[in-house]
Amino acid sequence: MKPIATPQILSLKDIEAFKTIVGEEYVLIDEEALHNYGHDETEHLLFLPNAVVKPYTTQEVSAILNYCNEHKIPVTPRGAGTGLSGGALPQLGGVLLSTERFNKILEIDERNLQVTTEPGVITEVLQNTVKEKGLFYPPDPSSRGSCFIGGNISENSGGPKAVKYGVVKDYVLNLEVVLPNGEIIWTGCNVLKNSTGYNLTQLIVGSEGTLGIVTKIVLKLIPLPKYDLLMLVPFTDLEKASEAVSAIFRAGFTPSGLELMEIDALKIVSKMVDSHAVPVNDDIAAHLIIEVDGNNADVLMNEMEAISELLIQYNAGEVFFADDAQQKAELWKLRRRVAEAVKSSGYTIEEDAVVPRAELPKLIKGVKELGKQFGFHAVCYGHAGDGNLHIRINHPTIKNSYGNTEMVEALKALFTLVNSLGGTISGEHGIGLIQKPYMHVVFKEANLKLMRSIKQSFDPNNILNAGKIFDLN
Repeated sequence: MKPIATPQILSLKDIEAFKTIVGEEYVLIDEEALHNYGHDETEHLLFLPNAVVKPYTTQEVSAILNYCNEHKIPVTPRGAGTGLSGGALPQLGGVLLSTERFNKILEIDERNLQVTTEPGVITEVLQNTVKEKGLFYPPDPSSRGSCFIGGNISENSGGPKAVKYGVVKDYVLNLEVVLPNGEIIWTGCNVLKNSTGYNLTQLIVGSEGTLGIVTKIVLKLIPLPKYDLLMLVPFTDLEKASEAVSAIFRAGFTPSGLELMEIDALKIVSKMVDSHAVPVNDDIAAHLIIEVDGNNADVLMNEMEAISELLIQYNAGEVFFADDAQQKAELWKLRRRVAEAVKSSGYTIEEDAVVPRAELPKLIKGVKELGKQFGFHAVCYGHAGDGNLHIRINHPTIKNSYGNTEMVEALKALFTLVNSLGGTISGEHGIGLIQKPYMHVVFKEANLKLMRSIKQSFDPNNILNAGKIFDLN
């Protein structure tokens, strides 16, 4: 099947139609606005839409999609623009549909431990709002202070707490979705168990805005843990640090966070935020940030002491325990801002590989070897507890992997290694535009054919985020 939606310039009639639907002030066509919405956090890429449209209600989204479907106009949905795989890049032009006006938390159901929210709510705002009621929404991507919960749904986001609590898909109960033809559906119901037909809710989660636009979200909540403890553990050997990760779990511990930071990444972010919270001695190769949480402070302290004793076997250095909330916040700030820091220092290409956690040492070793082979330097950090390693690449002459033959070959070699270790090419950032060339590394054509069939069933005119994840031709 060939894609029907193709790059095009919108007519004045199209622009007027969108103004009629959402109001003149919410249709942007000026050059500055188009540039502002033509990029996300993916490398240094820019694709200008022909118009930015900002609906406020589900019915307005429905009318926009109905019009675009009838006229074969490409539509790119966008949340906060914090994505790292090009999922919100309007590479076909057309309409960029922003969900930023969908910014209300609609209901907190304390009796059933649920929250109903619109997709444009900032993730950290949602977390803090339910926290005030003693409730907890665990998924916490590093960009939680700016990313939208709708974008988290589209990418099936995770974050540091995924190692204990799971990712977004584990908390989504029901979704209101506008289909590409404008039809409005709910994908499920607000219950904890549902064995009624195909699971459309989970199909939408992680679909990267290619099947429909989410306008309401029902999430499961859990009680907020009363205590958390945090420690920082230095290692003189990067591979030893990664070996220690699986040892912690084999010993029977399940941290609420287990993050790895290579020393080069830590140096860069410490300088950017002017922090001296962590010593950056030259003999240190990496640190593990380890957090435990629960409702019994004594039990947690015993766990931390046992973990620190275990890590001695892996040549760990002196353990630093965060004494108070301020020290904890400082350590987490370093971790959460590392992506921003290393990108600004020239590490513009980021990969999001995930392997079984016991294979992390082989992955890290392989990354360093590939760097020597292909002439790039890489720094590694990420969610070591669930095997999800963020690999930031700095090449002296290549700043974008997208469309670069040399870097495509390097990344194919990386993902072939990842696949050989039983892993896959993205743990939480998605495929979007720039990871699309590597899907065949981890999937057979039969898998991709099924995915294309699903896309065609939802979106036969291929208007919605066309060209993301895979091509239909």
